[in-house]
Amino acid sequence: MTSATSRTEDRKRLVRRLAGDRGFAEQYGFRVTNNPSNLFQLLCLAVLLARRGDFRRALDAAHALPDSGWDSAARLARSRHVDRVRVLREAGQRGDVAALADVLGDLARTVVDRYRGDLRRLRAHAGHDPARERELLTALPGVDDQVADLFLRETQALWREVAPVADRRALVAARRLGLGRSADDLAELAGSGESERLAWLVGALARVDLEQRYAEISA
Repeated sequence: MTSATSRTEDRKRLVRRLAGDRGFAEQYGFRVTNNPSNLFQLLCLAVLLARRGDFRRALDAAHALPDSGWDSAARLARSRHVDRVRVLREAGQRGDVAALADVLGDLARTVVDRYRGDLRRLRAHAGHDPARERELLTALPGVDDQVADLFLRETQALWREVAPVADRRALVAARRLGLGRSADDLAELAGSGESERLAWLVGALARVDLEQRYAEISA
């Protein structure tokens, strides 16, 4: 076997191993399904992950919202600001927690007002056009391109038209592990049309970078 062939086989084995971990969100207890509550929880998770600080605190805060009964846009929209602040602080959020509570409240109310609490309606309004979907997402309070990347990284398993999507951390890990330098490179490794496998691969790569597991993965 030539060295080039050996390297190719090593990459394929690594991709299979990473994709077998079922991505990012599901590994941390968030369901990736195409229903309104789960989609909105993924969007809140993306907003929290995009903030500076320990990603584990973002995960704790994202879990604290549904644990407090705010498992949908409609329920979070009806929550009181003071209660959101308390829940976020108890979950370990730092910095301007009051501003974060405002953002999450505004986000929930806007999703309710524009899409009746259902982000599938955003997709329908966009006509399943990826550029338009991103445009409508970034028009929501608290959602910039980074947040959109994190949300679409997960939902490309469901909204196949947006694939390939890879966030910054996933691409850092892909380069360090020799798996490519772009979302297109990762899509080629995952297999043409395999948006679910791509989502798992990209999410797993993001976890490798966040958890700094390079030595373990390379061993």
